[in-house]
Amino acid sequence: MTQITRRQLIALAGASASSLWLARSLRAQTRFDANPFTLGVASGSPTHDSVVLWTRLALTGFFGSRLGQAPITVRWEVAHDEGFTRPVQSGQAQALHELGHSVHVEVPNLDPDRWYWYRFMAGDAVSPIGRTRTFPSPDAAPGSLRLAYASCQRWEHGYYSAYRHLREENPDVVLFLGDYIYEYPGAGNAVRLPSGGWVTTLDDYRQRYALHKSDPDLLAAHAACPWLVTWDDHEVQNDYAGLQAGENGPAVADFGARRAAAYQAWYEHMPVRASVLARALSGPAGAQAPRIHGQTRFGRLATLTLLDDRQYRDPLVCTRGGKPGSSRVDPTACTVWEDPQRTLLGRAQEAWLDDAFARAGPGWNIVGQQTLFGRRDFRPGPGESFWNDGWDGYPAARRRFTDSLRRHSVANAVLFGGDLHENWVGHVKADYADATSPAIGVEFCGTSITSRAAPDSQSAQWLAENPHFVFADTRQRGYGIAHFTAQRLTTTLRVIDDPTSREARVSTLATFTVAAGQPRIEQG
Repeated sequence: MTQITRRQLIALAGASASSLWLARSLRAQTRFDANPFTLGVASGSPTHDSVVLWTRLALTGFFGSRLGQAPITVRWEVAHDEGFTRPVQSGQAQALHELGHSVHVEVPNLDPDRWYWYRFMAGDAVSPIGRTRTFPSPDAAPGSLRLAYASCQRWEHGYYSAYRHLREENPDVVLFLGDYIYEYPGAGNAVRLPSGGWVTTLDDYRQRYALHKSDPDLLAAHAACPWLVTWDDHEVQNDYAGLQAGENGPAVADFGARRAAAYQAWYEHMPVRASVLARALSGPAGAQAPRIHGQTRFGRLATLTLLDDRQYRDPLVCTRGGKPGSSRVDPTACTVWEDPQRTLLGRAQEAWLDDAFARAGPGWNIVGQQTLFGRRDFRPGPGESFWNDGWDGYPAARRRFTDSLRRHSVANAVLFGGDLHENWVGHVKADYADATSPAIGVEFCGTSITSRAAPDSQSAQWLAENPHFVFADTRQRGYGIAHFTAQRLTTTLRVIDDPTSREARVSTLATFTVAAGQPRIEQG
């Protein structure tokens, strides 16, 4: 497919997201020879009075499409009940060939703090029914927020049975923290193999998303409640950094074009607003890309902030042999390690975040980002060894983050992350180099849905070397449930017994509590 310009993409996204009313005679023009709603439905980006409803028409799933290039009218309905006997709103939108026949409907003027049901229709076909909700009004005092967090769902490594159990937890919202797809052609000891080989083009990315969305447990989890989503590296390429290519796979002449295609495919498959394409940041790394970081309120109880630590970051430094990708680094042998100009979030996003922290309220201040935040030294005893792909690879940027938390006296800071395929729980420190430095927040870095962890893990030694962490487990896959009230946060790590089984059972690995106003983690 010919790459469309950013200006064209923004215009198309805005047109497809707006609600249309067409003449009744046009409604029956489209006829399908199979179900076009093979990728299910989803909702996301909730506020107190609106939500995004998503679907993508795909007649033949991930093997291609027979939908043609003309716009297809898709009708949508929102109701107070699952039987749609109490309608709330309805309308029509356009599924455009240029956007993969995806639909993003931004439904306004909804009641706050309320559950709704929704569905789509195209021709004589009807989608599955989805359930979604709005958040409480900014000045309301809700009793609780039940948030599920998840990341890293490599197709080859297992089935998405964890999502079946996550859905049964009845969360208010799912916080997805990256690696929705993987760009690889396969894996050793694969449970199931992806189609299409290495993923490098827009059509490749579309097919890989469609493959993942063919899993019934993932489809059901999307239909159960709204999602807040961000990305990590595998939505483009392993260990890429800004406009620097990552490692593995065939060489691509224009990495910027590959990244743009990947970002477009992500937009086409996620329940996000069209405005993410229009609100691009200034600067060379942001001028051609969507802005996905943002913030929303859950009444006075919590503020949820989503960050993007991939597209604006400076290149990785001191990688092994100077090759692309990540590695462990001895900081004393890396002269640029402490360069104060290096950034993980980009200067514009850092300034935006500092302003957000300056306006932070007294409730829970939740930050969803891609990876482990706290310092993790892999070398026991004298000397240090850090992984250069996350916050450890950008220590000056991390200090600016913690300095902002401290300068603005941000209350009840809770960070969620993914990426590692391991569970890590710890305290956010004002200064990780000082063992006596006070805790200014807490963090929960979650394990993966399926993606395997490194086999040579030494978590007991690493915990002893990094006492700001209180818990680590590298063996099990699953998700987390964070239950917020005005008095406390209770986080439960839920793990499945066998990610290679569609019938995997779930159990509780550990539970932690944090009292409001006291950044101290208690286990049990």
